[in-house]
Amino acid sequence: MPKEEGGRERPELISKHGLGRRSFLRGAGLTAAGGAALEGVDLIAKETSTHAIPVGPGRVPMALHINGKEHRVALEPRTTLADALRYDLGLTGTKIVCDRGACSACTVWLDKTPVNSCMTLAIDVGSRRVTTIEGLASGDHLHPVQAAFIKHDALQCGFCTPGMIMSCAALLERNPHPDVKDVKLATSGNLCRCGTYPKVFDATLEAAELRTNFGKSRQGA
Repeated sequence: MPKEEGGRERPELISKHGLGRRSFLRGAGLTAAGGAALEGVDLIAKETSTHAIPVGPGRVPMALHINGKEHRVALEPRTTLADALRYDLGLTGTKIVCDRGACSACTVWLDKTPVNSCMTLAIDVGSRRVTTIEGLASGDHLHPVQAAFIKHDALQCGFCTPGMIMSCAALLERNPHPDVKDVKLATSGNLCRCGTYPKVFDATLEAAELRTNFGKSRQGA
């Protein structure tokens, strides 16, 4: 293409609107790419709208399986499992302390896996089984970890205690014969500002010895 010195296009090749051939082609390429991108977005939006279920911002009906019972509730999609347990279902054993997943005081089980309920949306629980501190005992029979915590005075202010017990009990579910290193690892995410960790470790190790008898009592209940 004829050019002036310096690589600029000749004035006669520039349209009356001030757009040269090179600029036109460059702009046309960007326009085509942008159009293709927009078409892709439209396609994704159509597919999403076809399969997605509208959620929110109002309350959404859902069923939560908690401590062996089904609870039908209507919650906003933003509601955390911790808030749902405490304020909608009255299960106040689960404590909300940091409310950002840093202390694990709000620990509950989802299918026997410990999770921070303050970081779990209730709407995401689905059909998974929730177990809270209230669901560990069997009638008047405390879970061995609960009983051992009382015996060893493994609590002070009590804010961390439910989450700590849930973490320790979960350990015994997957490892019936832990050592102190196992207990330390299981509770590494649980923050106790009162410093009762040594008693927590002792209580959990003793609970491991009592757990077999507790299992027999639950089967006979």
